[in-house]
Amino acid sequence: MEQQRICTCRPGATVWLTGLPSAGKTTIAYELAGRLQAEGRRVQVLDGDEIREFLSAGLGFSREDRHANVQRVGLVAEVLARNGVTALVPVIAPYADSREAVRKRHQGSDTPYLEVHVATPVEVCSVRDVKGLYARQAAGEISGLTGVDDPYEAPASPDLRIESHRQTVQESAAALHALLTERGLA
Repeated sequence: MEQQRICTCRPGATVWLTGLPSAGKTTIAYELAGRLQAEGRRVQVLDGDEIREFLSAGLGFSREDRHANVQRVGLVAEVLARNGVTALVPVIAPYADSREAVRKRHQGSDTPYLEVHVATPVEVCSVRDVKGLYARQAAGEISGLTGVDDPYEAPASPDLRIESHRQTVQESAAALHALLTERGLA
């Protein structure tokens, strides 16, 4: 007689942090990852820059390419989350329909998905300018910068809105940790 396995693992989830470039998405994700790992959780940060370099190499920044990138990241996150990993996804994902397609993929597999809007004003992001994108755009070296000369569709009703310019990284991560705890995901 075959013995049935019962999984006692904790549920995984995808936490998608969307926002403008230099909003603080990746910094918050890594801070939260550290907290969750310290609690014994399985966590993976799917950094947008790393994904672009490896999984989405060759894609540009047209609407179609951005959609393809978001769907690829969404698939990886959903597979990880379905298998008990908390996938933290600090990826801009500027279009609401792309984010909604990822949400539906998660719903289809009954996998928890949270959308977090790191709502940092473009003026603050341009001062932070972690990668020098705003300066390069202002100098005319690049175009298509999300939130400046390319659209960013802010979430209408995210699971959590973080105003990273009004609180510390630790406070932002704590707010997100509280949401995960409230939903039984931490």
